[in-house]
Amino acid sequence: MKTLGLRSLTPEVLRFLREEHKMAFIAGPRQVGKTTFARRLLEESRTEMLYFNWDVAEHRSLLVKHPGNFWQHREGVAGKPRPRMVLDEIHKFPRWKRFLKGLYDQYGRASEIIVTGSGRLDVYQRGGDSLFGRYHLYHVHPFTLGELLAGDRNSVVSPSDFWTHIRSDAPRQAEEMLGDLEKLTGFPEPLFAGSEARLRRWRQAHRTIVLREDLRDLTRIRDVGIIETLALLLPERVGSPVSVNALRENLDVNFATVKGYLEILSRLFYIFTVKPYAARLARTLRLAEKVYLFDPTEIPEEGARFENLIALHLRKLVDTWTEYGFGDFELRYIRDREKREVDFLITEARKPYALIEAKLTAVDLDPNLRYFAERLKPLYSVQVVRNATGVRSTKHISGTFLVPAHIFCNLI
Repeated sequence: MKTLGLRSLTPEVLRFLREEHKMAFIAGPRQVGKTTFARRLLEESRTEMLYFNWDVAEHRSLLVKHPGNFWQHREGVAGKPRPRMVLDEIHKFPRWKRFLKGLYDQYGRASEIIVTGSGRLDVYQRGGDSLFGRYHLYHVHPFTLGELLAGDRNSVVSPSDFWTHIRSDAPRQAEEMLGDLEKLTGFPEPLFAGSEARLRRWRQAHRTIVLREDLRDLTRIRDVGIIETLALLLPERVGSPVSVNALRENLDVNFATVKGYLEILSRLFYIFTVKPYAARLARTLRLAEKVYLFDPTEIPEEGARFENLIALHLRKLVDTWTEYGFGDFELRYIRDREKREVDFLITEARKPYALIEAKLTAVDLDPNLRYFAERLKPLYSVQVVRNATGVRSTKHISGTFLVPAHIFCNLI
């Protein structure tokens, strides 16, 4: 396989730094490969010495003592035009937004600044310390099938090309690699080790880092036991709208506390949520969100685990299309009070764009998919099937694509 530092984001981030002269924020889960990716960008510009990590005491001291010119204290940087630098985990610095604002306002046009972090780097305009207009946020996701199969890791396709290629065949090894993603996750360490024993050790370490170290660094919560218990309750709830009241009873805390803890787990990229869509239909659910895991290997039920795998691919797809400027895409789901449901709905500018139903096995189209397709009238309707008996290629039936999972995921 190609070097792990190459990711599908590489050409876009390089273009952005070269043409738009703003800071590139790179966010994503712990151990997903952000640091490796960022270091490869430094190698490309031959400024490897300009990597600064807030978790490293020496780097932290340099940033605090010399906030105006910290990079100039590194050997080999003199004389480099528009030096490229990486600030890793800088959001742990209590005054990080003010620090970056000052850095960009003074040196943004004369340097290329990349900021990475596993805590959420979303920044909102708040008075004098706003970074509004000074950065663009990109996400690094766990590896998807398309990224694994693309020789140069450049697997991003535009919305129009996506639907053109959905009828194409996937590479011969696509099914086998999809199975690897199901067993080993898309996180680089367990995936490329190819060992389920390694996965189990990695999972324990990953959980400890996120639910203890990152939680301590990014919040004031000290009693982490309840959040750890909440994390253990979530895998069996994947695939269904999450009842906060049920979780509240399990944890013996109040409603607001559970909502707050779910938000923290989302902020730490341990989970992500998908909201219901109800803009154009009556009798649809409007409150309950669905929860998915960035590491779905703990999910006990096979159907829910496959749905989570598709959710991860779709989350990357909508983030990428939005971040590349193709449109304003969001991932939702739809369910009504009669319990008719379609797993996913991609919206574009808040309008129905594509309905996607994930099935372990199926020969015919799901009736709920037909029902909501007739009422929402999205541009596209898709049923993704993991074990498509007798279906080895994409079929187009009554306006809906019936697609084997390895073909669909190969496009993302």
